[in-house]
Amino acid sequence: MDTASMGAHADVRTAPRALATEAVHAGRDDLARQGLHAPPIDLSTTYPSYDSRGEAARIDAFAATGAEPDGPPVYGRLGNPTVARFETALARLEGTEAAVAFASGMAALSAVLLVRASMGLRHVVAVRPLYGCSDHLLTAGLLGSEVTWTDPAGIAEALRPDTGLVIVESPANPTLAEVDLRAVAHACGSVPLLVDNTFATPVLQRPAEQGARLVLHSATKYLGGHGDVLAGVIACDEEFAGRLRQVRFATGGVLHPLAGYLLLRGLSTLPVRVRAASANAAELARRLAADPRVAHVHYPRIGGAMVSFEIHGDPHEVIAGVRLITPAVSLGSVDTLIQHPASISHRIVDADDRRGAGVSDRLLRMSVGLEDVEDLWSDLDQALKRPDRGAGNCATSHNEPAPAV
Repeated sequence: MDTASMGAHADVRTAPRALATEAVHAGRDDLARQGLHAPPIDLSTTYPSYDSRGEAARIDAFAATGAEPDGPPVYGRLGNPTVARFETALARLEGTEAAVAFASGMAALSAVLLVRASMGLRHVVAVRPLYGCSDHLLTAGLLGSEVTWTDPAGIAEALRPDTGLVIVESPANPTLAEVDLRAVAHACGSVPLLVDNTFATPVLQRPAEQGARLVLHSATKYLGGHGDVLAGVIACDEEFAGRLRQVRFATGGVLHPLAGYLLLRGLSTLPVRVRAASANAAELARRLAADPRVAHVHYPRIGGAMVSFEIHGDPHEVIAGVRLITPAVSLGSVDTLIQHPASISHRIVDADDRRGAGVSDRLLRMSVGLEDVEDLWSDLDQALKRPDRGAGNCATSHNEPAPAV
């Protein structure tokens, strides 16, 4: 097992590299020097130390700044070498100084809210739609936060002296609505902007380059990519990362080392997977927009592997009718998933708020995978069944399907 300094691999810096190259090599740059090819998995929960005075000094330093301790690891809740590799890699892909991984995307968002609340900044400005559980966490005030919902144009006016955070998701879950991140960041002024980049991934956009201070991923989705790992991560500057590490240590929302290993492995194929799935999604969006059984198609201008569409018929019949496509929550896996947001992912959001954000009762959200597009279309076609007699072609495209990438 590699129990050398957790920061050692992060110190290997190279000339700027293309995203595809970073996806394969970031977090792994030191392996060849250690005589390794695959990253090791360090499952230790604790680490021996015969220098208790030195250990005390390192813990004091962490308590003061949240910086990763120098030298060997201390305790699994403080940090883990395998997880640190994933954090290094994700930060490189997002173009930030650091990244901090958590047990889930909701744990990551909760840590951000706790950091700001600890500074007396409990007010949050947010733009709907957001992922349903993110919406609920803010609306219910479960962490003592108070939220003002607004549209992008109203952000500046909604800010208060105690505003600690502005939150947007672009493309948004589940309508795939997009916002001008640079304009939003400008409207935030000195208030940190958090962008949920789960749907786009750093392959399609890097919010930090457009002014966001915090970039959130449900790493369960595209970063892992195979539907077998639960995780969340915040990419940010080192100062904010230190505070997040302190919250993670205190609250225990740590990422398991095996999950860190699977995420690092998932990053190596992220660009290839996203581009292949996006090509499928763009073609399906095109066909759905021309189908008389479909009322509206939502597909982001930046592309991506997510498609949402509203049908004239009963969406529950489509869910019950698919055979190749998997009817399930979540997204970003190599296989195609479909779900009814009003029944599942956004059920927890008040019905009026949900509909006001564009999440209609006839909306279906599809995470397109890597299957052959003809097989996917055949399954959708039979699940949609035939349109009612006399129905005209009322399909419209909410956003023009982007070119395949």
